[in-house]
Amino acid sequence: MTEWWAVRRAHSRKPATYTCPLCGQRLHAMSEHVVIAPENDAERRRHAHTECVGRARKAGTLKTYDDWRATQPRRPGFLQRYLRRR
Repeated sequence: MTEWWAVRRAHSRKPATYTCPLCGQRLHAMSEHVVIAPENDAERRRHAHTECVGRARKAGTLKTYDDWRATQPRRPGFLQRYLRRR
């Protein structure tokens, strides 16, 4: 299960067509779109419509690293660790 996704803008001048993994529709490389990669794994990156990614993020089904990191337990700060040793 993928916990977070890297999302970046993509643009290309090559005449390629991709399939958006979120909606299954065709995506032209020269159109405005993004590249998503599970947990920053560039080998598994996929091209997706910007609107599809926006909807998935709003629905909470596609979390970015920052979204995921905000849900993780925080490590005690330096002062708390120092005081615990005394």
